[in-house]
Amino acid sequence: MLQLILGGARSGKSRLAEQIAKDSGLTVIYMATAQALDEEMQQRIAHHQQQRPDHWHVYEEPIYLADRLLQLDQPDQLILVDCLTLWLTNLLLAEDPALQQLQMQKLFEVLPQLHSQIVLVSNETGLGVVPMGEISRRFVDEAGRLHQTLGQLAHKVMFCVAGFPMILKDEK
Repeated sequence: MLQLILGGARSGKSRLAEQIAKDSGLTVIYMATAQALDEEMQQRIAHHQQQRPDHWHVYEEPIYLADRLLQLDQPDQLILVDCLTLWLTNLLLAEDPALQQLQMQKLFEVLPQLHSQIVLVSNETGLGVVPMGEISRRFVDEAGRLHQTLGQLAHKVMFCVAGFPMILKDEK
């Protein structure tokens, strides 16, 4: 089963994903995509680490997400990926401009093949004003494309607001 959880900043989407993982009764792999490039991000990462159970297996993968998912995949486990917009940012800022499209396409191809239950967390960026800067507009455009494709692949899609999930799609 593939689940996609979208929401704005501090919407409760990560907490919801973590609760789904806890309630699953499965072995949980937490795939972190953030990079601690500054002190503020280090603090955010530390906060997330404190929220997670100690027995979860944690991996960091800022770029090659599809490859890592394939590497770790097995039945009777849940892989929680938090978060896709940080992963997309890492790809957009990489020196190779073709890397982003290549890695996104690889993710789209890999997800339907996986035996693990997958929970993807991502920030919905398309609800505000159109950004003024070119890279910001590109980020919003690419995030929107990413979410639309993942929404088609996912069995369940939720949108989180103020800690409450709204079910957008549920194919049981």
